[in-house]
Amino acid sequence: MKIIIAPDSFKDSLSAPDVAKAIELGFRDVFPDAELIKCPMADGGEGTIEAILSAVSGELRTAQVTGPLGGKVEARWAWLPASRTAVIEMAEASGLQLVPVDLRDARISTSRGTGELILAALDAGARSIMLAVGGSATNDAGAGMLEALGVRFLDSQQRPLPPGGLALAALASINLDGMDPRLSTVHFELAADVDNPLCGPHGASFTFGRQKGATAQQTVALDEALSRFADCCNATLGECHRGLAGSGAAGGLGFAARAFLHATFRPGVEMVAEVTQLASHMKSADLVITGEGRFDAQTLRGKTPLGVARLARQANVPVIVLAGTLGNDYAELYAQGIDAAFAITPGPMTLAEACSQAPELLRERARDVARLLRLAGRLKAE
Repeated sequence: MKIIIAPDSFKDSLSAPDVAKAIELGFRDVFPDAELIKCPMADGGEGTIEAILSAVSGELRTAQVTGPLGGKVEARWAWLPASRTAVIEMAEASGLQLVPVDLRDARISTSRGTGELILAALDAGARSIMLAVGGSATNDAGAGMLEALGVRFLDSQQRPLPPGGLALAALASINLDGMDPRLSTVHFELAADVDNPLCGPHGASFTFGRQKGATAQQTVALDEALSRFADCCNATLGECHRGLAGSGAAGGLGFAARAFLHATFRPGVEMVAEVTQLASHMKSADLVITGEGRFDAQTLRGKTPLGVARLARQANVPVIVLAGTLGNDYAELYAQGIDAAFAITPGPMTLAEACSQAPELLRERARDVARLLRLAGRLKAE
C-alpha cells in the first residue's frame, strides 16, 4: 500500500511537517509495512518556506524588518542558491500572528516589512522572487511594501501618507522616481491561497478586514480607500488591475504585486506542489491524506486540500481530509475530489486544548481512519 501524506499546517498549532509526521505515526500503527510518503504542503500562507525547504536545497535567512504596527520584527526568508530564487513569506514580516488580538487594526497596519524582505533578496542577487502572501495582518493594498521599494504616495499637499489602508483615501498622486531599479530585472511570482479581487463585496476589505480588526463601518471605509488607491494607480500606470484574480490577496498586496512588480499569479498550492513534485509521488498511490486547521467552504478559494484533491483526481487516487474542525458547507468539497473528511477532536474542547493536543489527536484520528480502511479491505475480501 502506497499512501501520500500531503497536509498543510494547522494554524497556531503544528507546522505542515509536524502534521505529516503525526499522520504517518497513526497509519504506521495499523499498516507498519505500508509505503508512506510525506509531502508537507502550503498554499502561500504560513509554512510555505518550510514546505519548500523540506523538498529542495536552500538556506533559511533572517532580516530585521518593520512589523505590521511599525515595531521591528525578525523575519525569515528562504534563499535557493542554485536558481538564485528568494522565497518570501509575507506572514513572517506582516503576518496576523505578529499582532495580539486586542491590537489588530486593519486601518493602520502596514506591509512595509514585506518590501524590506524584497530589498534583502535584491541585495542577495535574486533573479526570481516567490511572494507567498497568505496570513497577512494588513489591508493597505501593498502600499507599505511599495514604499519600502521607493514608491511615494502623496496627498493633495504633496505630503507623504501615513501607514495603513485607511490613509489611502487621501491619496492624490504616486511618485515612481525613487523605485528601486533592480526590480525590473527580477521575475516575481505571487503565490496566494485566495483569488479575490481588490474591491467590492468579495474584495480584500469585506472578505478579510474583520479578522484583521476592522469593524463593519471601518470595512466600508477601507474598501472605499482601496478603490481610491486603485483609481490613482490606474491613472499612473495606464492600466487597471483591481479585478484580476489574486488582487485582493493579503489585504490587497496582490494588487500591488501585479500592478507594480508585474508578478504572475499562481495558486500557492500549485507552486508548492510543483516544487515538492507531488504529482509524481501520486503515481501508483492508493490513497492521499491531506488536511488543514479548518476545512470549510473557504477551502474552495484555493487552499491546500483543494489543490491536492485536483492533482489526486488527475491520478485517480482517493483523498481523505483530516482537519482541526469541519466548518460550514465543507461537504461542497466532495464534488471537487475529496472523498471523506474528519475532524480530529473527539468531543467538545477549547481551541487552546485542541492546539496543545494536536499531535496526539492527529495520530489517533489517522489510526482510526487506517483501521476503517483495513476493515473495508476485509469486507471487500469477504
